[in-house]
Formats: sequence, structure tokens, C-alpha cells
Amino acid sequence: MMAKNKELRPPTYNISVVGLSGTEKEKGTSGVGKSCLCNRYVHPKADDYYPEHTSVLSTIDFGGRVVNNDHFLYWGDVNHTSEEGSEYKVQLIEQTEFIDDQTFLPHRSTNLQPYIKRAAMSKLQSAEKLMYICTDQLGLEQDFEQKQMPDGKVTIDGFLLCIDVSKGCNRKFDDQLKFINNLAAQLAKTKKPVVIAATKCDECVDHYLREVQAFATNKKNMPVVETSARFHVNVDLCFAALIQILDKARGKTKIIPYLDAYKQQRQLVAASADKFERLIVHTVKDYHAQWKTVSNKLKNHNDYEEYITLEGTKKAKNTFAKHIEQLKQEHIRRRREEYIALLPKALSELLSDLDEIEHLNWSGAQSMLEQSPDFPLWFVVLEKTPWDETNHIDNINDKRLPFDLLSTSESEKIYHNHVQHLIAERRRLEMKEKFKKHLEKIQFITPGKPWEEVLCFAMDNEAYKFITDSDRREVYGKYQREMVEKAKEEFQEMLFEHSELFYDLDLNATPTVDKMSEINNVLNEEPRYGALNKLAPDRESLLLKHIGFVYHPTKETCLSGQNCMDLKVEQLLSTNLIQFDHSRPNMYQDSANIDKLSLVLLGRDGLAQELANEIRAQCTDDEYTLDGKIYELDLQPLDPNTPALGGLTTAGQPHGCFCVYNSSESLNCVSECIERIRNETNVNRKGRFIANFPFTLILANQRDIGKNLPILKLQGQQLANKLQCPFVDVPPGTHTRKFHEFQIKQALRGLLESLKHNLNMVSPVPSIKDLSEADLRIVMCAMCGDPFNVDLILSPFLESHFCSAAQPGHTNSLLLEKIIGEKRKRIQITILSYHSSICVRKDELVHGYILVYSAKRKASMAMLRAFLAEVQDVIPVQLVAVTDSQADFFENEAIKELMTEGEHIATEISAKFTAIYSLSQYHRQTEVFTPFFSEALEKKNSIENSYMCDSTREFANTSEDFSLSPRASSPAFNYYPDSEDDSEAPPPYSPIGDEVQLLPSSSDRSKHRSDFEGNEYPMPSSPIVNHDNHKVPPPIKPKPIILKHDVRKLDPNLVKTIEQGISKNPKKHNRGPFGLLDDMDPSDNYSIPRDALIKPKAEDDDIYSTPQDSKQTKIARKPNVPGGSHSQGDGENGLIDRLSKQPMIRKPSKYKYRSKTLISKARSYYGRRERSDMSDEESVASSWKPKKGKPNRGSEEDPLLSPENCGKAGIDNPAIASDPEVEESKRNRKDKKPQIPPPRRNWDSTYFGVPLQDIVTPDKPVPLFIEKCVEYIESTGLNSEGLYRVSGNKTDQDNIQRQFDQDHNIDLVAMDVTVNAVAGALKAFFSDLPDPLIPYNLHSELVEAAKYPNRSEKLNVLQDLVKKFPVENYDVFKYIITHLNRVSQQSKTNRMTADNLSICFWPTLMRPDFENRDALTTTTVNQSIIETFIQQCHFFFYNGEIVEMAMPSGAPSTGQLVEPLLPLLPLLPPPTSQQFQPQMQTDNLVSYEH
Repeated sequence: MMAKNKELRPPTYNISVVGLSGTEKEKGTSGVGKSCLCNRYVHPKADDYYPEHTSVLSTIDFGGRVVNNDHFLYWGDVNHTSEEGSEYKVQLIEQTEFIDDQTFLPHRSTNLQPYIKRAAMSKLQSAEKLMYICTDQLGLEQDFEQKQMPDGKVTIDGFLLCIDVSKGCNRKFDDQLKFINNLAAQLAKTKKPVVIAATKCDECVDHYLREVQAFATNKKNMPVVETSARFHVNVDLCFAALIQILDKARGKTKIIPYLDAYKQQRQLVAASADKFERLIVHTVKDYHAQWKTVSNKLKNHNDYEEYITLEGTKKAKNTFAKHIEQLKQEHIRRRREEYIALLPKALSELLSDLDEIEHLNWSGAQSMLEQSPDFPLWFVVLEKTPWDETNHIDNINDKRLPFDLLSTSESEKIYHNHVQHLIAERRRLEMKEKFKKHLEKIQFITPGKPWEEVLCFAMDNEAYKFITDSDRREVYGKYQREMVEKAKEEFQEMLFEHSELFYDLDLNATPTVDKMSEINNVLNEEPRYGALNKLAPDRESLLLKHIGFVYHPTKETCLSGQNCMDLKVEQLLSTNLIQFDHSRPNMYQDSANIDKLSLVLLGRDGLAQELANEIRAQCTDDEYTLDGKIYELDLQPLDPNTPALGGLTTAGQPHGCFCVYNSSESLNCVSECIERIRNETNVNRKGRFIANFPFTLILANQRDIGKNLPILKLQGQQLANKLQCPFVDVPPGTHTRKFHEFQIKQALRGLLESLKHNLNMVSPVPSIKDLSEADLRIVMCAMCGDPFNVDLILSPFLESHFCSAAQPGHTNSLLLEKIIGEKRKRIQITILSYHSSICVRKDELVHGYILVYSAKRKASMAMLRAFLAEVQDVIPVQLVAVTDSQADFFENEAIKELMTEGEHIATEISAKFTAIYSLSQYHRQTEVFTPFFSEALEKKNSIENSYMCDSTREFANTSEDFSLSPRASSPAFNYYPDSEDDSEAPPPYSPIGDEVQLLPSSSDRSKHRSDFEGNEYPMPSSPIVNHDNHKVPPPIKPKPIILKHDVRKLDPNLVKTIEQGISKNPKKHNRGPFGLLDDMDPSDNYSIPRDALIKPKAEDDDIYSTPQDSKQTKIARKPNVPGGSHSQGDGENGLIDRLSKQPMIRKPSKYKYRSKTLISKARSYYGRRERSDMSDEESVASSWKPKKGKPNRGSEEDPLLSPENCGKAGIDNPAIASDPEVEESKRNRKDKKPQIPPPRRNWDSTYFGVPLQDIVTPDKPVPLFIEKCVEYIESTGLNSEGLYRVSGNKTDQDNIQRQFDQDHNIDLVAMDVTVNAVAGALKAFFSDLPDPLIPYNLHSELVEAAKYPNRSEKLNVLQDLVKKFPVENYDVFKYIITHLNRVSQQSKTNRMTADNLSICFWPTLMRPDFENRDALTTTTVNQSIIETFIQQCHFFFYNGEIVEMAMPSGAPSTGQLVEPLLPLLPLLPPPTSQQFQPQMQTDNLVSYEH
């Protein structure tokens, strides 16, 4: 059985590895590789391979259990499996010779035989000998694996003879071979198989290897295996070959040459390395990963284990480290790319100004970057550099660029690219802007026109070719949006300018189809209406929105949005007015009975507390006795730097403040504190009373004050004078305390006096009247969107100390107390937009209107006219024009026209007129409105009587039928005293005069004294008028509730009606020849007042129209209106009978019937409606038209009401009827040449305005006036900027012509007039000619010639047409064109190119009929004709060559465009000195003079 078990036990082969050994002299500095070969075979893993094995040992190590005093090492055993599958064990012994590290001689052992004999021993014995692993094991056996040699003895089965074939160190190969030869001889004696292992073949010397092979051949049966322990090549093969010799049953082992085996091994290692690298790449993604973590994670992975076995952990770690470095570099690369990508953006933000960096190098740009305030937002300066070697690479959240990155060449390249990009972008933007300007010159482009239709007109432009298609579309799209937006704004403004067209019906009404057709017919004639032809839906939407707002106006739906006047007024008043608590008694209510004082004591370094202690020491139970009266004092000491100072501006404010100081520093601190309190108060006008808050400055006594006392007194007195407050000095004498009783009493007396003064002067809350009552109710109206700030028109009220908020709920109102007459009156002023005021005008009691308009906006005046037209003429009106300064009136024709119109309307209706200037403080005083308030107070009773009568009449009408309009006719009248407005002098303001008088004259002022608010107090000698009865009476009966539509959206019926009116033509209805206008009250105007039959006619009664044949006792009565006759009901007749018994003078009318301006504006709309409504027969039957050549003149008091016309027509007011003859002339206007313009002069002239042939002679073909003007212009103002474009003073122009009329030899230089005035007078000469300088009969031929495509042909035709001019016209035209040519040659300084001059002159020289639509289509052609004449002057009139133009028309002139200066006899020689006129701001629009 045991024998059987022995057979099952795998065989064990004991192999002894021998070779050259001994001292360094014998073997050299290194061994032959026996230990490395054994190490690699026993421990095949790379981590267990130790390349260094020393044979020099200490005595201790030599005697250790590993060496065990033997000269051989036991390497342990290795289990193998053969190819056939059988297992076997190999025990390995290495025969060596250990050298003593002291003597460097072999250690003495139990076996004293030499190495050759010991190595050939087949039986070895060593008790408890341990397995050898490495040199580090010696002496530290317990730290390594301990394995004993079995049985302490071993029998050698075969020998592995190692021969080093490398170039040994200090060893000769022949000596080694000689030693091997002797050793082999000893081994042969053992009869044991021997295999030669050629070691260190990786460093093989070829002839050494050949000699070994030859040696083996001679020995026979000694195979040679080429090995390398370092690369693990053929190590196992040499042992396998020896075992095959020992076990003949095994197959013969094939000996593989070293190179082939090495190649196979490298392939195996390379494959394993690839697998390991892929494993690492797949597993490790973060460069912060640690090897320990990764190796633990991969420990059981085959690829990992295989690579560790072949290459070892060290190489694996190197591979891992290399991968980590790659990850890190990849991360840095990505961060660098992010930084590089962010750098252009940073440069764009910080270095966006090309002018600053265009010529700046990179280092200078870096310095500029560091100086930028936004530098820390884009860059970070690191303490350590470079940035990619710092922890900044791991700060992912910080996206800022490391500043040291800019030192790279790549950053510098980006900077230069940035500069080039800015240059290219500037060029691109210039071209885009140039392309946009080119688009602006293309008249074909209209709002809403697609790009494809415009493309062909823009293709030849340089800018078009430069920019990309996307840029072209972008520019055109933006230009279109601007054009559309501007067209819509102009359309909306046009609707406002036609306010009379929209505001003639009641609120919440529904516009009829006829009304909508009328609106469209009027607007169709407007160019701004036609500008939106391609955007008809948008135009219709705007019109619907406007109409909806007109009939349902609210501040929420205001077309001006946030610029609505109501919203802006509410915001301004809420922040600028004092909101009184009417239930809280005023602390100033009764200053005579003040028994409690609240004081703030202000002082630094404890001075305030010391003053408080001193005052309390003089008090008894906080009660202080002063001048026989006891006061309860509440003291609050504060330091100037304490936050509690904010309480001074809040509710519960103290009565006063004592400010104490004892040094210059404390005085400065107190001064700053007081200034801070006042500044904080001024920010919010709610704390208005703090302006009168009493301060008292007190100087504290101090022992060391000594010599500084005079300086402190002087400084304190100066500060008190500045603050307008009392100063309490230190009393004379010697005092031990800081504050004297005298000082405290003096300060308290001053405080009480200040409180009494504030009561008399400020009195913020009246105690006599209830706050809800007001003596006058005034409404101020302004238009939404006007170009001025709301606080400008409210400043006369808000800057008054007597202005406060109205009762709660009136967010748009304020209360103003003002001395009128001899008493203080309370005026409630409600500030509303015009659209909100319409409701007030109709339903509420108003004692006067302040109508504000902007002199810069036509729509503002139109809205004023529309509103004023429906105001009853019994209510006083104040017109206010708003502009920047008085100079606007003289420098801007449009402003002058609107201001003149406002003054004219005010004169016609006897209203007040004034102007408010944003650049002037004087015209913002309350006294501007004092005359108006006085008039309103005088007319208060008549206004209230009129209101109550209207309320009674409306209630009577609405009680019968609520569907009747509040304006329904009613014969009810009341007693209305005549107003004195009719005889009132014109308003004191006249924009034409040099001085503006807003205050009473000196003679008037002598009768009054004024307070600091401008309120006038009459002197005692003045008569006293009793105004106590000016309370507002309650209405007699409440008005019926009128249902109002929902204003949040349009009524569907309203929209439907509007759309029908837009889409359909108006239907004509036959009306009676005396039909009333829709917006007229049938009872508004009677030809003779009812009381004319009762009392004699007074002088001022003729302001009402009276029939021409009134002397024959014929009375024109009110015509019967269809549907307007009243039934003779008891109630109505009774009311009429009762009222008719009362004495009556007249019923108030509306202002539109008292103003020719208002009625003429409305006539253009109403007359259109009348013509469309009346039949031809009715129109012809109208008998009121004036005779031809005799203008219709009214009475002196009211020029609009003509007795002659009224008697014949039988209608209420002839001013609103149409003239069929005038309308016929308008219809035939297209077939006639324009009428002779009305003379612009107000004097008779025999020179100006006469035909040209009457003032020229063959000897003098050019009028003398033209020669003088041209000589003056060319000698003094040829370089004046804006010549002929900038308007001159009209008064100077008239004076020039008037003086020339009197004396043809006038000297313009002596008159000291501006060149612009002379230029204006010259243009006015041509405008006054009966016929234009270019005859009408040649206009069409000139237009056709201008359309010729061939330039030469066009110029020749134009030259032939010029010769067709009348002789007088030709000479003057030649003269003036030559002059304009000379002007254009100086365009570099005067900015007047031929194009600009033609724009200014073509309407004057050709004078087209602008009311003819056909004339409007040729404006551009006409302008180009005059431009051509100016440019080619030398060709047309002096037989010169055609001038080639260097620049396109309209471009700024930079050089000479025409031939050298042409002779212009008898002109003066060229001027030697040039006179430059100051540049004046004017519109680009050209004002045409006719």
C-alpha cells in the first residue's frame, strides 16, 4: 500500500546550480547570474525578482539560519506540470562561496574543500536550514517566509552549469572558461546530468557564446540553453531540459535560441501591457485617483494579475502614473481651451474701444486691462505661477482667467485678432450705416414694402456689395421697423392733430357709419395716412383703438401708456404734497396757549446731556417757568451722529432744536448735522414744515475756552446768519457752569417767537373752515405725451408754502391758499388730462379752466381747441403755452406759430394767456395765475347759476326719457349777468414784444403790498368788497345716473359700426337747408335773445347776431328742427312760463362761437359734412354767401356773428356753414394755376410784390434789391453755416424791405443785420412776385427733360428750355443761379451744397401748388432740376463744359464741385475777411415762403 502511495506522490528533482564563484579577484565585481537564475525560476512573478544578490556577508549573516554556515543556498521547491499533465517538484540548491566582509576571504565552514569539489557534491546536509529569498532577508528572517530544507539534507539529481556570456566586469572569459572546464570535470565524476545555462544573453558577446557552444560540444551530452534572468527568457526551459534528461519518459525539450525566445516573451509582455493600459483607461477617469485604491479594485482582474506577474507592480504603477498625468494634462488642456475661448469675450468687454487700443501693443493692453474696474470679474492673479502647476486647475467653479496666461504667444495672437476684428467690425458697421443711409435716399421704400421689391434699387451701392446678405436683410429689417414705428407714431400724432374731428360727440356714444365715413374721408387726404397703405390692417387697428379711446377714455387705456398725464400727476402729487391727518390737531393751532414744548438738544461729546441736566435742574417736576407762564418740557438729548435724527422728519416732530457747541470741531459737527436734516427733508416734500423748523445755536462756557472765545462767537454768529436762526452767546462775567440760566431763557423765548411766526406765516392746517370746502374749483388740463415734465406746470403751485393735498380720494387735486382781494381764498386745483377733463367739463361744477399746451406740438394745440370749443363761454379760461425759453419764439417758426395761435385764441375769447419756460424760474411763480383766479372769483356766482340751471334742465329732460342726450334742447333759461370779459384788454403777455409783463404795472403795484408768495394785500384805502358769499352751493337736484360702457374693451356694436364706416361710403341724407350741426345744442344760439322784447338793447348786446332788417322789427327766430320740436306738455310749458317771466339777458354759448380760429378749424370738418348732407338745390338756395370781393365782416364785439348773414340765412351761426362758391373753386383748383399768394407785408409797396418787368430795365436787368442782397451775402457771410437754411429774424427781414421801399440806396452793412436776415429777405422777394421766376408753362417740360436717362441729352434740353424764359426772368435766373453756385463752392464751411441749396430754393423759384396732389409727386424732380442748374451753371449760362461731379448728389462737399468762381458783375470783389455766424438749431425741414 505504501509502495502504491509512493508511486502516486509526484517525483522530486533536486537540482544544483553551479558556476564561477569566489572572491572578487576570481569572479570579478559581479557574479555569473546563478542567484538571478534561481530567483526567476523559483519566484516567477516580477515583484519577487531581486536583481542584486551579494555574496559578501558578515559573520552574523553567514551564521544565520538562511546561510547556516554553509556555502550553498536552499532556494526552496517549485511545483510544475508537464505537457503530458504529470506533476513534479523541483528543489533548487545554489552552490556559491560567501566572502567575509571583513577579510574578503571565504568564510570558514564545516566543509573546508575548495568550491570546485564542494559544487560537485551530490549529497548535501544542513540542519534547520531556511529557504533563501533575497539578501534583505539575512538578519530579518522573521519578516520573510520561513521554510526549512526538508530533512536537513538533499541528494542532487542533476547540475545546471551557469556560464556568463556577457562582458564581465574585471573578469576574463578565458579564466571563467578554464574554471568551468575544471568544474565540469568534477561534475562528470558524479555521473549526474549537466545542462549548461548561458546566462546574461541580453548582454551577450557573440564569440563568448560560440566558445560555450564549442565547449559543450566537446563534452557531449551537455545541452546549452541561452537564458536571461532579467527578461525571464528560457529560464524555465533550461530546468526543463535538465529534468527531461533525468526523466527519459518525458518528451525531449526543444531548445529555443535566445533571440526567438526573447521575441516571444516581449510579445507576451506587450500584449499584457496593452490589456493593462486599456483596463486602466477604462477604470480611471479622474486624475486625482490613487494607485492603492485602483489596485485594490483591480486585484482579481485577469489582465491586471497577468501584467503584475510579467512586469511587476512598479511598472504597473508607472503605467498608472503615466495615465494619471495624461488625464491631468487633458484637464489642463481643456481648461486652457476654455480660457482661450473666454479671452476674446473678456477683451471685448474690457477693451472694446478701438480708438484706445488700435495702436497699442500687447504689453500695453495688459496694463490697460489691469486698470479696468471690471478686471477682477474676468481675471485672477495667482500667487504661484504658472497657473497649470497650481491648485487653480482644480477650481472648476472659478471661471476667471489666470492673468499669467496672457504671457503666452497664443494670448497675444488673440489680442491682435481682437484688434483686427474691431477694425473689421467698425468697417462693417460703417458700411451697414452707409447702406442704411442709402436706403433712406430711396424714395421708393415705404413702410411695409418687402425686401425683394427694394432689392433692385440697392444693388449698385458700394455698401450693398461689401456687407453680407444677412446684414443687408438685417439693416433693411431694422430700417423697416423704424420706418413703420415712425409712420405709426406720425399716424397717431395725425389723429391727435385732427382732434376736432373726433371730439364733437358725447362720451360713451357710438359713432355712426356717416361719422366713420367722414373720418376716413378727411384722413385720406393726409400723407401720413397714405404712408401706411401697405399696412392697412395695422392702420385700421390704430384708428379703431383711437376711436375707442376717444369715446371711452380712461387712464388705463390711454394711448400714451405710462406718459398719461393722469398717472404722472398722481405720482407727482403723492410724493410732493403733505397728506394731512385732518383728525389730528395741529401743533401750531394755538401758539398763544402752548403749555408743552418738545425739544431736541443736539450736541457732541455729552454737551446735549449736560444741557438737558441744566434745564432739568431749573425745572420743578419737568415744568419750567418763563415770563410768568409754566411750560412742560420734554427734552430729548441727541448726539449729531446718532441714527435717531431721522425722527425729526417723521410724524410727532418736536417744536424746536437747541444746538450746543464749545469748540470749532463741535460747531462743524452741528452744522453738518443741521444740513443733513434739511437735505433729507428736501428729498421728500412731505416734510415741508421742517423748512421752518426752529433751530437755536447756543455757545457753551468752558474754563479753557479763554482766548478762543471771540473766534467761537464769530463762527457761531456766522453759522446762525447762514441758517437764519437765533444765536445765544455766553453772558459776560465769570461762570463756573457751562450753561447759564440767562442762556436757557433767551433760547426758550426765541423758540416761542419762532412758533408764533410759523403760525402766522405757514399755518398748514386752517382751523376756521372745513378742509373739504373750497372757494374755487379749477381744472388744469394738459395733453398726454407732451414734451415737458409735469412738475414744470405744477411748480407754480407746489413751490408755494400754502399748497397741500386735497381731501382723501382726490389723488389728482391739490389745495392752494392765496390772497385774492383782501381775504385768503382756498382754491382746489384738479390736474387732469384732456381726455379725463371731458367728463368734468360736462358733469361737474368748474369755476375755471387752465388749458396747457406744448408750443412744440401741433397735436397739443389741436386737443386744446377741441376741448375749448365745447366749454361754456361763461367759465374763465387761462391758456398756458409751454416751451423752453423765450428765444424759441424768435428762432423757431413752428413754436412761434403755435404760441401766436394760442394768444390769438385767448384774445378772441377774452381769456388769459401766459407762457411757462422750462429754463426760467420766474414764470413758475404762483402770481402768474393771480389775474385768472381773480376773474374766476368775480364770475363765481354766474358760473354756479349756470351750472344749476343746466342741472335742472337736464334733469327735466332726462326725467321724461333717459335716452335723451344731456345736450338735448331745452328752452329753459336763467338770469346770466353779462361778463366783463368782452371789454377786457388783451392779456399782458405778447410773444412779439421784447419784454414780457406778467406782474402788475408800477402804478398798480403802488396800490398793493405783497407777501413772500406774491399774494397781493390791498392797502387800507382800497374799497372793501365782500366775498364771503362765495361758498359753493349744493346742486338743486341730483343728476340722473347715466349708464356707462365698460371701458376695458370696446363695445362689439361700436366696433361693428366703426368697421362699417371704414368699409362703406357715406350715405347722403337730405336735410333741411337750416339743419343744425350734430354737436350743436338747438338752444345754444338765438339770433336775438328773448329779453330783447322786454328791455332796451344795451351797447354790448350786439355781440349776438341780429337780423340786418332789425329796424323793421323783424326777428329771426329759432328754426324748426326735425324731431326737435317740443310738445306743449303741462310740465314743460309750466317751466317755460315760469322761467320766461324772469328777466333774462342771454344764455351762455360755447367758446367755439366766439373764436374765429376755433370755428375755422372745425369748419374744415363740419363744412364737409354739410356739403355731403345737403342737396345741390339746397346748396344753391343758400342766400347767406357774401358778395364777391367783399369779405364778410362781423360786428366789432364778435366778428364771427354777422347780422347780414344771420338774417338771410336763418341759421344759428353762419361761421360754420360752407360756401358753395369756395367749394367750387376748390374743386376746380387742379385746372387752374395757383393763385397769387397773399402779401406777407403789412405795408403798401410799389417795389415788392409787383411783376418783374416793372422793376427792371434793359440797362439794369437785375433788380437793385437782389444785387444789394447778393453783394452783402457774398462779402460778409459766404461762409456762414446754414446759409439760406437757417431762418433769419422776420422783423429784420421786414425792416430791410421797408427801408428799401423808402430809400433804394440803403446800406445793409450800416443796418447791422445778420446775413440770415438778408438771405430771408432775398427769398421773400421771390416769394412775393405775382408769378414765380420759373414760368408755370415750362414746369411740365422741365420735369419731362429731367427724366431723360442720357445726361448730355438732358442738359442740352434743359439749356434750350432756359432760353425760353422771358428776358426779365432769364437775366434774374442767371444771376441768382450764379450766386448759388458761388455759395455751393464754400460748402466745406457753410455746409450748403448744391443739393441743400436746391431744397431751400426750388419752392421759391417754382412755387408749385402744394394743394394739388399731382404737384406733390414731382417735388423730388423739381428739386433735382434746380440742383442741376446750380451744379452746371457754367454750362447753361457761360458756354462752359459740362462739369463732372466728383461726389453723388447729397453727399457732403469736401472740395470744389464746379468750375472756378464765375464773374458776377457788378458784384464786389471776393471778401478779405470772413464773418462766421453762430450755428442755430433748426429743423431739417425746409420752410417754404409763398
